[in-house]
Amino acid sequence: MRTNQLVKYILFISCYLFWVASGLMIAMGLYAKLSKESGAVDSLLAEPSLIVIIVGILTFIVTFVGCTGALRDIPLLLKIFAVILLLIFMLQVVAVGVAFLFSGQVMDKAAFLMGKAIASYRDDLDLQNLIDYIQKKFECCGVRSYKDWSQNEYFDCSSSNPSLERCAVPFSCCIPEEEQNFLNTMCGYGTQNLKAWKAESLIYTEGCLEKIVTWGRSNLYLIAGLALGLLAMEVIVFSLTVTLIYQISFIIQKRTNTKRILRELDQKEENSGLSSALPREECR
Repeated sequence: MRTNQLVKYILFISCYLFWVASGLMIAMGLYAKLSKESGAVDSLLAEPSLIVIIVGILTFIVTFVGCTGALRDIPLLLKIFAVILLLIFMLQVVAVGVAFLFSGQVMDKAAFLMGKAIASYRDDLDLQNLIDYIQKKFECCGVRSYKDWSQNEYFDCSSSNPSLERCAVPFSCCIPEEEQNFLNTMCGYGTQNLKAWKAESLIYTEGCLEKIVTWGRSNLYLIAGLALGLLAMEVIVFSLTVTLIYQISFIIQKRTNTKRILRELDQKEENSGLSSALPREECR
């Protein structure tokens, strides 16, 4: 007797694909970490590569447990894997519910975290590249407006700031000029001193938070589809894991019962042999 091979190998292949993906995440995170030019910083928010490494390691461990349990038919590993999947699924559902019910607080927290990221813009190259990418991708500047860059000590507009970038914004806020063949990193200098109606011809004046929310709303069906697809995949993998655990338990129980029955039959044969030998001894 053995487990259903189709269930076993579908589960193994699913876990293996996530396992390989997590290994690639770790490799990318380590590459970004080692190739970084700046020093260490004091916040996970300012370390995207560290977040990628941590998520990759956790995913690598969880999927390795699932792969080994599925390939070797080890019930303990499969049960651990199923419990972790269930916890992840529950956390995702709770996170979605909290984000929906407390959307205002979530927006405020997002604005706070983005403000901290702006304040640490020059402290970490990974974070700097991430912010520049977001601002160019969504054609935005700052959290709620371009003046949020005063939260950064290099771009602060106060008269006591000796930085050459005082009252400036990063080049990623600038509106690209037509047929521009070179990158002008000084294009945002002095733009925080300008009124919005005047600055909007030079830089993006809208904040990134509102732009991202607007993009999310316009792509709601795509995001919901991806989220539901991920949840459905987790449910399928969890169902396959539970099915395999049940099959292994059934086989173990069947083998235990078979051994017990065989022992009982052997014992009966021994008892019957002894009882048939007793009359012969008495005749002697």
